[in-house]
Amino acid sequence: MDAAHIPDVLTPVIPVFVLTVIAEAFWVKKLKDAGRPVVGHTWKDTIASLTMGLGYSALSLGWKFVAFAGYLALYEWTPLRMGSGVVAWVLLFFAEDLCYYGYHRVHHESRFFWASHVVHHSSEHYNLSTALRQPWLVPTSWPFWAPLALLGFHPAMIFIQQGLNLLYQYWIHTEAIVKLPRPFEWLFNTPSHHRVHHGANPRYLDKNYAGILMLWDRLFGTFEPETEKPVYGLTKNLETYNPLRIATHEVAAIIRDAKKPGPLSQRLGYIFRNPAWKPATSAPPEPPPSPEAARPSA
Repeated sequence: MDAAHIPDVLTPVIPVFVLTVIAEAFWVKKLKDAGRPVVGHTWKDTIASLTMGLGYSALSLGWKFVAFAGYLALYEWTPLRMGSGVVAWVLLFFAEDLCYYGYHRVHHESRFFWASHVVHHSSEHYNLSTALRQPWLVPTSWPFWAPLALLGFHPAMIFIQQGLNLLYQYWIHTEAIVKLPRPFEWLFNTPSHHRVHHGANPRYLDKNYAGILMLWDRLFGTFEPETEKPVYGLTKNLETYNPLRIATHEVAAIIRDAKKPGPLSQRLGYIFRNPAWKPATSAPPEPPPSPEAARPSA
């Protein structure tokens, strides 16, 4: 398969994304007017999200050739072959979803990767346009799906399943759907579960990393049900709609922190440890006891 025929599931449905964002905006406004406690849309926020999505699409056009070539090199190197039958696609569905969970969790727990993914969490709104607010630092995702190529899944299959996973996640970025039937909520990622993931509430931080299946969050202890209204955005919000600042603000913050005086371990900590990590500060020495405190009592 040459570069011109690399599968692209998402680009053809961009017009559908735009139309559904507009339709949802009208519907959510109707819900808000009826008294539903929804955050809704604003023009500035939605336009910023759409701009981030268009930038992501443009940058991904170039990056996908590099990523595909990398997967293809690994696929040609490994002796394993999964084929392209029904069983292979079923196995790929579960394996790719697990890779997404790993990708998503690491992008929250390491600041180096968070610098890319933070873009998706930078909106204080939660709607279909938020799903399109994607990072411009796309190369950070590649290593997490490389094992699939080593297992013998063809790169074209990997690209298709990646696209289907992201396509599934589009519709769960909405306040218009409250809860779905319990069996569906237990098994699959839903708007309720993903609202938790976008919440800055302390109990919601770093929860519900799922792509399609909630299996991985339940298995690895990162599941949290929606029990209180989420407050969307970051623990410290940007207060800007400038796409360039949205895309690069965390990179700039990492550079500022890494330049602070201190040992190499501190600089590396600012880059690679948890985004909330701060170096330990030494406690000030206790003052010597005063003469009065040292004098024996009568």
